[in-house]
Amino acid sequence: MGRNTRKRRSSMATKAIAASAALALGGGGLIWANFYASAHESNNNGWQQNQTKAAAAQVATISCPDVGQKLTNVPQQARNGVAAELANLDKQITEAYARLASSRQAQAQDASFVQNAIVGPLKEKRAATIDRIRIDIQRVGGQFDNSLSQLAACTTQNAAPQTNAGNAGGGQQQNGGQQQGGQQNGGQQNGGQQQGGQQQGNGGQGGNGPVASDFVDITKVQGNAQLGVGQNGLPANGNSGSRGVFITKCGTNGNKNHNTDNVIVAPGVANGAHHLHDYVGNQSNDAFASDQELAAAQSSCQNQGDKSSYFWPVLRLQNGTQDFDQNKDGGGKEGNVGKILQASQAQIKFVGNKKGNVVAMPTALRIITGDAKAFVNGNANANVNWSCTGFENKVQLHDKYPICPQGSQVVRTTNFQSCWDGKNIDSANHRTHVAFVQGDGSCANGFKAIPQLQVRLVYNVPAPKLQNGKVINPYAVDTFPENLHKPITDHNDFINFFSGNLMNKMVNCINTGKKCQ
Repeated sequence: MGRNTRKRRSSMATKAIAASAALALGGGGLIWANFYASAHESNNNGWQQNQTKAAAAQVATISCPDVGQKLTNVPQQARNGVAAELANLDKQITEAYARLASSRQAQAQDASFVQNAIVGPLKEKRAATIDRIRIDIQRVGGQFDNSLSQLAACTTQNAAPQTNAGNAGGGQQQNGGQQQGGQQNGGQQNGGQQQGGQQQGNGGQGGNGPVASDFVDITKVQGNAQLGVGQNGLPANGNSGSRGVFITKCGTNGNKNHNTDNVIVAPGVANGAHHLHDYVGNQSNDAFASDQELAAAQSSCQNQGDKSSYFWPVLRLQNGTQDFDQNKDGGGKEGNVGKILQASQAQIKFVGNKKGNVVAMPTALRIITGDAKAFVNGNANANVNWSCTGFENKVQLHDKYPICPQGSQVVRTTNFQSCWDGKNIDSANHRTHVAFVQGDGSCANGFKAIPQLQVRLVYNVPAPKLQNGKVINPYAVDTFPENLHKPITDHNDFINFFSGNLMNKMVNCINTGKKCQ
């Protein structure tokens, strides 16, 4: 499977309408407008430029509630239709951003322009889309929460400096994961321009992050080696219970299998992820793949009994270079720019549970861990760990990218949910059918312990430099544009397609305390 190749298209597929500077979209999220970059547009009258900048400083963002997070009870028959409508919400927000970014002069002349010409019409479009979601659900006998109709309205937010939220150890972000005006201290200043920086807007090669305050010298961080955010992502295994380990070797995506889909969240929708994924294991995963096609696919895993799909957002070096997707949706057109980095190691293993034995995972079980929109949604579903080789037992970062010392490599580690409801391979919001273990390793609510997937990715990354409040040659994970390449948004996805025999071997290996592959 090649880069972004398509064997078939759906009429539901949506294309993002994006500008080349700071972009944003999402069923819920912030629209970030790089107004300041307009200072050298065709009208050179200084007074008018200043008025444009003043208007820009007044309205920099639009915040929309995340409808998808609230849809927890969608009948199976309605899920594809609902996914397509959620993608329409993404498109509507993107179109509103384009309008916001292209109407700076009008905004300077009319203080009510944003409300009357952008936010008001956006509410009407969103209301109609949410109503279509209601119809999709009720058509198949499902129940719709009418309070969701109140999520149609979006609000404007002003640009204002804000102190850096959180800390190197993964502290809580303010305002439910948002920072007022969409900025971090040391990021945007003076209405959107980074002081002394070579990038305008929210920093970074694409104008939408990262910024200097997203990085920390790991040698200067006080030790905090806890994996996961809060109770999310705790290791399930320990010195008791089922102590075995099963390792699967699936490579590091050397064949460059990429796309911007997410068949779990947005089946049938091209570019449903709005950022680029690395895929290892199953080689047929795209938005249109059926379970039957995935089960029959080729695999990059050494043991062909493992046709599971393992995928995560790519990591890029923003050093001014362009990659193959510079002019494509989900790539440069949506603010994901720079050189794609291939991991030097991709370690994938399954471990047991310190309270007792594990049971087999069902075929086609889907697990999403972490939250690609955590910067705007908050930390409730965040599950991310950043570190450096030689420091992993000392420091795990959650809302910072590490600057590693010479000879040390960047590490991304993820521990998946390992408690299963015993019935479902997916759920309406793709989360409630699985859960994280509790602190003692137990599964709550009658859930069953399954093998815990642990993924460790290692990268050779040139260390960024922090100079005069800006970051030189940063690296960053691909994100939805409104999430500004924040490290807290890292996430990981898994679809189980182990053969029955190999899954049984895994469970037996783990429960008997062996190390197998």
